[in-house]
Amino acid sequence: MKCRFCYNPLSDLFLSLGLSPLANSYLKKEQLSKTESFYPLEVYVCRKCFLVQLQEFESRENIFGNYVYLSSYSDIWVKHAKDYVDKMTNIFNLDKNSFAVEIASNDGYLLQFFLQKGIPVLGIEPARNVAAIAQKKGIPTEAVFFGVETAKRLISEGKAADMLLGNNVLAHAPDINDFVAGLKILLKQKGVITMEFPHLLNLIDNVEFDTIYHEHFSYLTFLSVEKIFAAHKLTIFDVEKLETHGGSLRIYAKHAEFKERAISDNVGKLKAEETRKGYTDIAAYKGFDNRVKNIKKEILDFLTKAKKAGKVVVGYGAPAKGNTLLNYCAINSDLINYTVDKNPYKQGCYLPGSHILVEFPDKVLQTKPDYLFILPWNIKDEIMEQMAFIRKWGGKFVVPIPKVQVI
Repeated sequence: MKCRFCYNPLSDLFLSLGLSPLANSYLKKEQLSKTESFYPLEVYVCRKCFLVQLQEFESRENIFGNYVYLSSYSDIWVKHAKDYVDKMTNIFNLDKNSFAVEIASNDGYLLQFFLQKGIPVLGIEPARNVAAIAQKKGIPTEAVFFGVETAKRLISEGKAADMLLGNNVLAHAPDINDFVAGLKILLKQKGVITMEFPHLLNLIDNVEFDTIYHEHFSYLTFLSVEKIFAAHKLTIFDVEKLETHGGSLRIYAKHAEFKERAISDNVGKLKAEETRKGYTDIAAYKGFDNRVKNIKKEILDFLTKAKKAGKVVVGYGAPAKGNTLLNYCAINSDLINYTVDKNPYKQGCYLPGSHILVEFPDKVLQTKPDYLFILPWNIKDEIMEQMAFIRKWGGKFVVPIPKVQVI
């Protein structure tokens, strides 16, 4: 196994979460009796470039061919998208003569706000079922994977981007060099790239092990991303820390040869912070597995005690991160009776591995459980506001990360 960026042989294990199914491979009832595929969920760190990464066991076509994650079902995420569009439009003076391209545009949750401002857009969304939803909303969307080949074709069609963006897609690229090389090709001379991705420092500091699953091929520090972009003659000229997904970064990049944008002080500060915390030394990546095992013990202790006390625990949400947590902790419907989700494409399905049924949110009101176990803990405030009615019968919320909290 070699590093997906610098091709150095990988031998340093960062974390092993055992065997796990693909996190978004939800099951219909008739599939429960069939054999399920499980793959090693093992994360390595490269000694040369310090990119943290998974081995590729399943093709991107199988992982993303029929996708059920839809961004529009999170109010917080949609607001984040609108705020982003307002900010980018103002900072970079985008107008009807600009062209915005989003990679992994999902169901059009973000591009709709550019369109509302009269700014032409194009979405690149490899999941055909999700791209079709965006297309029905009137958002121009191509159902293709992004890389050098797609970028060259778009350029030949006159579709170079003034604003080229991707939220939570950089880590999903199995060939990160091909992906970033494609960005270089598609970007106009004075254009700007923004990419958002979960920050590895937050994953480590807050023990966010459940954000690890097979479709996330890389786990990124700013230092590693800067190296990757620089290798493809792209310069990161600014960076912001975000609260999304348990702590993310938003980077701003330009062509290296375009000198008119100054490099922000934020870049040097974040590089210094990561260096100070030791992320240019392999030692910083050791010992994480013991912290993850402690969280697993906390979660199982809570659930088994609740079960013995005759309490009913149900889940909220059916996110990919939840499936990592449930499978690593070997939790099934004996400990969490069912879970609920707003996404109609998940309702009536069973979670991979754990086989916990996904119900309508109204099921909580009907059954009045003692605890609501929040699997998408990154949007816990939104969920607790939506489900506040459980307080009427003494129900409580459980947040598992970074430690078990009963609220």
